[in-house]
Amino acid sequence: MQSPETAEEMLQIAAEAAVSKGGEDLVALNVSEPLPLVDIFLLVTGNSERNVAAIADEVEDRLIESGHKRVRREGRAEARWVLLDFGDLIVHVFHQEERVYYGLERLWKDCPVIPIELAEPADRS
Repeated sequence: MQSPETAEEMLQIAAEAAVSKGGEDLVALNVSEPLPLVDIFLLVTGNSERNVAAIADEVEDRLIESGHKRVRREGRAEARWVLLDFGDLIVHVFHQEERVYYGLERLWKDCPVIPIELAEPADRS
């Protein structure tokens, strides 16, 4: 198992990648208490199947470029709910309708939310 610092580093990389491709409504949950083999779930919403696929691909690419190994990927073909398993970090990229339907925030409501701090975009004035 990786250190919590590594999981939070992975979270930061994944969150920035998701936002760079239009990911919205990012929520990170500390699920280490109920799921000892996982530290963090990152939930992200895309506004179309194409957007969900682009977000998932960017997250995967950036984490792999940073030296993290993907354990599993599911749902890429349909691009309605893509799951990227990087061991201590699992990224769920949802289409808006699936995010509401499956309601993972409700299922994991007892888990602490981890604040996500994203770099401010450069001022283009």
